[in-house]
Amino acid sequence: MSREHRIVGLRVSRRLGPARIAFRLGMAPSTVHAVLRRYGCPRLAHLDRATGVPVRRYERDRPGELVHVDVKKLGNIPDGGGWRFHGRQAGKRNHQSHRDPAARRTSYRSPVLGYGYLHTALDDHSRLAYTEILPDEARETAAAFLARATAWYAAAGITIERVLSDNGSCYRSRTWAATCSDLGIIPKRTRPCRPQTNGKVERFHRTLAGEWAYARAYTTETERRAALDPWLHTYNHHRGHTALKGQPPASRVTNLSGQNN
Repeated sequence: MSREHRIVGLRVSRRLGPARIAFRLGMAPSTVHAVLRRYGCPRLAHLDRATGVPVRRYERDRPGELVHVDVKKLGNIPDGGGWRFHGRQAGKRNHQSHRDPAARRTSYRSPVLGYGYLHTALDDHSRLAYTEILPDEARETAAAFLARATAWYAAAGITIERVLSDNGSCYRSRTWAATCSDLGIIPKRTRPCRPQTNGKVERFHRTLAGEWAYARAYTTETERRAALDPWLHTYNHHRGHTALKGQPPASRVTNLSGQNN
């Protein structure tokens, strides 16, 4: 078998990237990358990892036709800053102080325990995003968030027609179904084991983590939370989006106020 066929074979059978294929075959990653491009192999991000079948991309025709919702769990920052501020060794000492009373006297600060839950609604057509940090992901919390998100989108002239979620318990609850019915929204859920169907909001959460949650060393959780709304405004109004030809989400929403602020 030629080396090119071996490269393509490893991509198809193992779903490996250029670097890992190059390591296995003792080749340069740049050579492997060139072969994969020549044979038209799609990027791993565009494949269903379970089957290797290319994921079909779609985009709804108008704002509100489909809104994706999801929840991301985020650890709170200890007062005085976490390990990103003080370094990993200090972070380990701080973590140890939970269990060892004596260690509390040597750690830099006592930690703030718990998590925040990022509830997000993302419009499929415009990528316009609405996010709140809430104390849990209970069904009542998720339903109340949807009601507020619906009002927020309505203020921008967007009527939510359908909402797509994963199969989390809050989205399978009667409370969620009843709230959707009251709001005139059709609830949809992703197929089991196919989370990529809701990939747009999951990709947004990765962007949110990289550009807001972990973008700098915050000294308190309060400081980080105060930076969320300004970041969301930048994302919606000013940050270019590759799927929108470099334009921000606000460019696709004609009634959105504050677009140039």
